[in-house]
Amino acid sequence: MRRFVVDRARKLAAQKLAMAQNVTVNGVDGSPCKRWQRDYSATSVTVDTINPKVVKCEYAVRGEIVTHAQRLQQELQSKQSSLPFNEIIYCNIGNPQSLGQQPITFFREVLALCDHPALLDKSETHGIFSSDSIARAWKILDGIPGRATGAYSHSQGVKSVRDEIAEGIAIRDGFPCNPDDLYLTDGASPGVHMMMQLLIRSEKDGILCPIPQYPLYSASIALHGGKLVPYYLNESTGWGLEISQVKEQLESARLNGIDVRAIVIINPGNPTGQVLSEENQREIVQFCKNEGLILLADEVYQDNVYVDNKKFHSFKKITRSMGYGEKDICLVSYQSVSKGYYGECGKRGGYMEVTGLDSDVKEQLYKVASVNLCSNISGQILASLIMNPPKNGDESFEMFCAERDGILSSLTRRAKTLVEALNELEGITCNVSEGAMYAFPRLHLPQAAIKAAEAVNVVPDAFYAQRLLDATGIVVVPGSGFGQVPGTWHFRCTILPQEEKMPAIVSGLTEFHKKFMEEFHD
Repeated sequence: MRRFVVDRARKLAAQKLAMAQNVTVNGVDGSPCKRWQRDYSATSVTVDTINPKVVKCEYAVRGEIVTHAQRLQQELQSKQSSLPFNEIIYCNIGNPQSLGQQPITFFREVLALCDHPALLDKSETHGIFSSDSIARAWKILDGIPGRATGAYSHSQGVKSVRDEIAEGIAIRDGFPCNPDDLYLTDGASPGVHMMMQLLIRSEKDGILCPIPQYPLYSASIALHGGKLVPYYLNESTGWGLEISQVKEQLESARLNGIDVRAIVIINPGNPTGQVLSEENQREIVQFCKNEGLILLADEVYQDNVYVDNKKFHSFKKITRSMGYGEKDICLVSYQSVSKGYYGECGKRGGYMEVTGLDSDVKEQLYKVASVNLCSNISGQILASLIMNPPKNGDESFEMFCAERDGILSSLTRRAKTLVEALNELEGITCNVSEGAMYAFPRLHLPQAAIKAAEAVNVVPDAFYAQRLLDATGIVVVPGSGFGQVPGTWHFRCTILPQEEKMPAIVSGLTEFHKKFMEEFHD
């Protein structure tokens, strides 16, 4: 009996091994036994097997239309093109230097000296670089361990660089800034992701976001598994933010079991271009205080204001001027080197200032920052230069002011030119672009155009943008990529092409639109 049990156990083990190895053996009862085994050498990564949160997130600014534009650009470069245009004009993204904007001389001089410190020891350097750029480079390098811009830094950023940024923030706001509240990041986007990681625990955690919104927010909320709670900006009042509407959305979300953790405010607005009034900002701060919401203030366009009756005020300044301190409200403010008059998108620099978090929570935030080691040092240096530029009396001051003011005044003219041209077209209305880098016109499309779009399974404003690209080479982003009131259609177009190119862009857009409306006239 004992031998029988042992033999049976051996046969079962052999059978199991054979099944795993996809071979044939005799079973316990003597019959052949064979089992198919999955081929693990074949790929197991498909769209159906990756993280569904990645599939869910979308980023329209670099979506299908841009991909198509890149294919057309390759066709143009082949010199065998029969396209009705000779260049692709990327009006889809706020990327100023790609469209011809020149960098600020002082910023680039300091960067060059910091990245190649040996230049500072050469006598001829003083004949090439300004004295204040040399002095600033020495000051920055003295604060970097080993004067090595190619080395890792503290995970929040180089301490002396944070000191410079904090000083600039204090000058801007009239209230002190603690350098330990600053987290230097590769552009503003990583800071947004860090806060979403910190705040979103499950699909029951919600973030209030403006609609239309910059798709970074919808994408990051989706990636981290949260719930976007929309509040709609009022297009009829110049994309106004109405607290009553926000409160209504907040209460509705809470009734549906959503724990709303924070509200995103983009000022100046992207894609809508509005600049909030100081009174409206005070209402927002009070609303956050009353409802216990964290205020996520996207202020990356703070230097881009084009109307005389509006001025940028940081939410830090507004909050402190209302008498609220760190124990009263949690505020996270974002800034970037990519926008403003500087447009250093490829340098990937920025910061977030985080106030109002408990010390134990800040330890967790620092841990998240540490996972990424640190942001790049060139971006850190640029952020400090932007927040602390040349001052009156410095050798570079006059050139700096001329370059800065020249860029901003040109952007003001371009914004006015584009919006006026759009408003002259049948079926288009466009609010004034008060700030940021975009116009966001509404398309009042004929029913025939809407039906034509539906016939090819494309949303109407994407259909329009696709046709515009194919006819003119102009790349815009459909409003559906930013969110919009259901049944309305828009597109976002940058004001960044150089001023001498604007007449041709306006002409091409006008000619296309007239033909489009004639083709689909009801």
